[in-house]
Amino acid sequence: MKPICAIVVTYNRKKLLRESIESLQNQTVNNFDILVVDNASTDNTKEYISDLIDNQQILYENTGANLGGSGGFNFGLKAACERGYQYVWLMDDDTMPTPTALAELLKADQLLDGNYGYLASEVLFTDGQPCKMNGQKIYKKWPDESQYIKDGLVRTIQATFVSFFLKTSTIEEVGLSYKEFFIWGDDMEYSNRISKRHPSYLVGKSIVIHKTKDNNGSNLSKDDGSKLWRYKLAYRNECVIARSNGLYGRCFQFAKVNWNIIKVLRSDQPYKLKKIWIIISSSIRGIFFRPKIEYVKVKTKG
Repeated sequence: MKPICAIVVTYNRKKLLRESIESLQNQTVNNFDILVVDNASTDNTKEYISDLIDNQQILYENTGANLGGSGGFNFGLKAACERGYQYVWLMDDDTMPTPTALAELLKADQLLDGNYGYLASEVLFTDGQPCKMNGQKIYKKWPDESQYIKDGLVRTIQATFVSFFLKTSTIEEVGLSYKEFFIWGDDMEYSNRISKRHPSYLVGKSIVIHKTKDNNGSNLSKDDGSKLWRYKLAYRNECVIARSNGLYGRCFQFAKVNWNIIKVLRSDQPYKLKKIWIIISSSIRGIFFRPKIEYVKVKTKG
């Protein structure tokens, strides 16, 4: 078995999935397997990529139900540990790694001598600009580690699951990501949880393209009403992250909630009252939303 498991979570986006898999197959290093975690797609995903699954490098798992992106990543992390992989590389089905993306992550792993929590790639939109949805939160004291700047590494405390690399020993230590989040925020919580224990880094030379529909990021005040249900989960889930960051986190989240209400009131988009209700009600639900960390053992080889 190869040491690295690239996990691609998918749901009803078979064409993007196939393109993502082909991007993975074009990596300059090939010492990894690909695990497709299918959230019970209804668009014949498995049949569409069946010729690729025949390749021994590509594994396929159907979750049996739509667990959301959060449930899919939780499923994949657990599967990788139970199969005995040493490293995990996470991404969505609309992530297109450039040919040297993994090679640069592995260079960073060697440079740091394995002393890190996670490594995250630089995420660009299709036009080559930074993808707003995948901005990383920089560690405030990063100049203390300026020796890594020349190698393209910057210390961060939060990142997304759009090209997220870590060791299974780290997963065993900190537990799995929260499947209960369903969508939005699971990666920010998980990366925040990891970076509190181990220094973690953006690897600027590892580049992936994120094929989202646009590069506007998520903004409730500008939403036209087509994705409002997602924000119910976002504000609920953010409360979990805020709690984990103590008094500062709670105060920051309180200020953010009020600022977002003001932005909704000042916007020219419809559903203002509904949006404000989503912010308030979901934040209240978040106070009582307390998912438990699930732990898993890494299978010992031999």
